[in-house]
Amino acid sequence: MTLHPVLAEVTARIAERSRASRAAYLARIDAAHREGPHRAQLSCGNLAHGFAACGADDKAALRSGRAPNLGIVTAYNDMLSAHQPYERYPELIRRAARAAGVTAQVAGGVPAMCDGITQGRAGMELSLFSREVIAMATAVALSHDMFDGALMLGICDKIVPGLMIGALSFGHLPTVFVPAGPMPSGISNDAKTAVRQRYTEGKASREELMDAEAKSYHAPGTCTFYGTANSNQMLMEIMGLHLPGASFVNPNTPLRDALTEAAVRRLAEIATPGEQHMPLGRMFDERNVVNGVVGLHATGGSTNHLLHLVAVARAAGIALTLEDFDALSGVVPLMARVYPNGSADVNHFHQAGGMPFLIGSLVDAGLLHGDAHTVWGKGLDAYRAMPALDADGKLAWHEVGASGNLDVLRPATEPFRADGGLRVLEGNLGRAVIKVSSVPGDRLVIEAPAVIFHDQDEVKQAFDRGELDRDFVAVVRFQGPKAIGMPELHKLTPTLGVLQARGHRVALVTDGRMSGASGKVPAAIHVTPEAIDAGPLGKLRDGDLIRLDAIAGTLEAKVDAAEWAAREQVHADLSAHHVGMGRELFASLRNAVGSADAGATIFARHDRHHAADA
Repeated sequence: MTLHPVLAEVTARIAERSRASRAAYLARIDAAHREGPHRAQLSCGNLAHGFAACGADDKAALRSGRAPNLGIVTAYNDMLSAHQPYERYPELIRRAARAAGVTAQVAGGVPAMCDGITQGRAGMELSLFSREVIAMATAVALSHDMFDGALMLGICDKIVPGLMIGALSFGHLPTVFVPAGPMPSGISNDAKTAVRQRYTEGKASREELMDAEAKSYHAPGTCTFYGTANSNQMLMEIMGLHLPGASFVNPNTPLRDALTEAAVRRLAEIATPGEQHMPLGRMFDERNVVNGVVGLHATGGSTNHLLHLVAVARAAGIALTLEDFDALSGVVPLMARVYPNGSADVNHFHQAGGMPFLIGSLVDAGLLHGDAHTVWGKGLDAYRAMPALDADGKLAWHEVGASGNLDVLRPATEPFRADGGLRVLEGNLGRAVIKVSSVPGDRLVIEAPAVIFHDQDEVKQAFDRGELDRDFVAVVRFQGPKAIGMPELHKLTPTLGVLQARGHRVALVTDGRMSGASGKVPAAIHVTPEAIDAGPLGKLRDGDLIRLDAIAGTLEAKVDAAEWAAREQVHADLSAHHVGMGRELFASLRNAVGSADAGATIFARHDRHHAADA
């Protein structure tokens, strides 16, 4: 199938824009690769430290250096349901490695925050920056020069992007990402949301709410709604970093274990010198990045990836911009309806054909780079197949035909809507992004007076006082990365959802983030420049008329131009957000972080310099 011209144009534009930074990145990882295998260069004392705790067979193999050694970087903890299954992975991987004639060691662990636990709490202000900490922890884990390849064990919001940024810093190593899968379906997301909204209105007790939440989040595995964690898994597969069809197989099942063992075998193959050797940094290029953007649009994925994918791309010397997202949004159809974009969960999505059907349909429509390199080899043909165990219990893949449920998953030729789920807004309030895949058609344009807040709790307090029973645009400012770490403002969702359900025309404008599980209320988020950085949000006053137009792609304060130019910036005392719950330790990250439209990362400045030179 011929590549869609817009896809080809955007990819070419990214490649040209990235020419200098990508060349510098590849030169760096090629130099590192030429120095390897690194383990052979260690002194006897260094190497003895590296295998001292191993069993006799592994110790002999590591001592001789005759076979690859695979490093496991794990985000295991047993508080996160998504990461609890990783507890048993190291031994499973070591056994599979020995069977493949190689060795494996846990290189190190990285922190893994649960945004579901920290929502609305002080800890959420560390969440985005945990991505940078994870990237650095990944680098520490791999810095021992003991490894010929790496297995990345991570699922949730900041963990996968952080692991990817860290792994790309060691792009001379072949790397495979290994998922753990979603928990089985519990109470429906619609039923859970209904209880949340009744609780917000004082019509349900805390015990009723707790019961609904416990029935929703009830077992090991990823939460089943299509938020950032499951968007991560979609991205890893469509970008070729998972094995085909591996993303949404439930944990602790024979099929999941078989896929994990197959991932180890595959890494052993591509980490062995020879024709199949495939360093991550060489495998992952602008085609994989564009495929990731297409996947986000086609599935209505999390807005958090307008930060994360930009930062990940830059770690590989690839300059991805919001304009690239916007251009692709116009030609990529919405093919999936998974909560909050529909009533189904990710298990229903997988049962309907999941990633193999999605990838196959997009390739057929010319909307994916079917020739992109993957950990499975060149091209996406293998990713059109679904894994299963045959009658003998052996892993096999079979082609996916038609969608098993057209209410959940449709072909690119018969989509739910003709364009993608993520848009860029621009105007005199700055640049912002909006997720429109689940916003009702009559709410894509909102014009209403501003009500200004400096904390999400103030919105709920105003609601409880009866001050918000009307049309308005909630402006929640001083929430950006430099201000307080750019927390998710998920506590706003029930309140604004109740008001929208009452028939009011409401919207949100903020320099903060929203949860990947949010979507029905129009929300212009990631506003750049942020308020603390002299951004236009700091000029807004209560009552200013704001127009959010997701169709035209504009975000404007309807204020006389002369008056607007003369207005002074409002300042906020944020000192209470900079201490307590460890926040004082993150001051250097707040001071170093870049803008949201550049990925809100502390690592991108060097790459931006090279991209500008190009």
